[in-house]
Amino acid sequence: MSERLNGTDDVSRPRLSRRALLSGGAVVAAAATSGAVVARASADADDTVTAGRTADPDVNSPRATAVEPFYGAHQAGVATTPQAHAAFVAFDLRAGSDRESVARLMRVLTDDARRITQGQPALADTEPHLAVLPARLTVTFGFGPGLFAATKTSDQRPEFIAPLPAFGIDRLKKRWTGGDLLVQICADDPLTVTHALRVLVKDARSFAKVRWTQRGFRRAAHSQQPHTTQRNVMGQLDGTVNPVAGTPDFDRAVWFAGEQEWLRGGTTLVLRRIRAEMETWDAADTVAKEFTIGRRLTDGAPLTGAREHDEPDFARLTPAGLPVISEYAHIRRAHVADPGARILRRIYNYDEGVSPDGTADTGLLFASYQADIARQFIPVQERLAEADLLNEWTTPIGSAVFAIPPGCDPNGWIGETLLS
Repeated sequence: MSERLNGTDDVSRPRLSRRALLSGGAVVAAAATSGAVVARASADADDTVTAGRTADPDVNSPRATAVEPFYGAHQAGVATTPQAHAAFVAFDLRAGSDRESVARLMRVLTDDARRITQGQPALADTEPHLAVLPARLTVTFGFGPGLFAATKTSDQRPEFIAPLPAFGIDRLKKRWTGGDLLVQICADDPLTVTHALRVLVKDARSFAKVRWTQRGFRRAAHSQQPHTTQRNVMGQLDGTVNPVAGTPDFDRAVWFAGEQEWLRGGTTLVLRRIRAEMETWDAADTVAKEFTIGRRLTDGAPLTGAREHDEPDFARLTPAGLPVISEYAHIRRAHVADPGARILRRIYNYDEGVSPDGTADTGLLFASYQADIARQFIPVQERLAEADLLNEWTTPIGSAVFAIPPGCDPNGWIGETLLS
């Protein structure tokens, strides 16, 4: 399994061809010739990339050429500082998929990801010149409930890797819900995301079909200082109370440490597509919006504080004896006292345009990472569904749950802890 994942790019050395890998190593009569063709194609791609480095005026920009590490104990794209653009694509495995075929798929996709995230074209990349500007590209893989069933590894599936309980506020649409395999692609350049998506979808086609694709965005790269809390399409600062990467609280909140050994060092993802009811939100005044959230819109400070990161004082009362922060305000319903039990939110906006009557199809891709969905995500979501003022202006229309395997080393591949 290490022939294609040894961290080298010596195109003069014979390599396993893409066709042989996809077919499980089947011997073909022209194997030697095919290997030479693949090697030559890779060399040609490298020549194209090299030529591009002198022809493209932006290729030497440190912003465009910035890379995020691919190998490590954890997959990139979780603790990574969020990039400006994202695409989430879910696949359904084809009928007859089994553990061996899914393992082959993950070896192929891992090889693609480790190349394109480092600014190198994938094998047989038909647009290799689009790979030279990675712009902090990360590719993150997740396993949905159906993958465990197909690979007969259901005994290794944590119980909470399953569809979420039904919430009264949900209006879920099949087109945005579920999936056997997730690929999350994030970068600071939208063309980089598009190219990566194309490469990965093409190489997964023999094994799986696309169930849905959701694209999101944040503020443009470098338009704000790093780690600045982003505003969502509703104008709110979103993600103020997030675990800080590299701290013990982050490790406890995010990285899985349960009984399924194969997932240790990984995490879990709940992706919710939440439509913003902008027409009615626009009609609310500032007082109503701040009362709903429990924070000032100008700077994100709680209504009981002076700065964004001040702790809310939920006990403070108005002169009339009512809570300053309503018992139904969003920040009170979402509050988790233990920092190690919070969720990590990577928020992206989506915007599908405006209908002829002027109604906006826009909202949030709410990506929540946590060590334990049952212990962390579901209790918060139950409180929000029960009585959150913000429910008047938001509607969940998509939902999917995935296990995010740990990372790998240069001789490994994502998912091998479960599938090998």
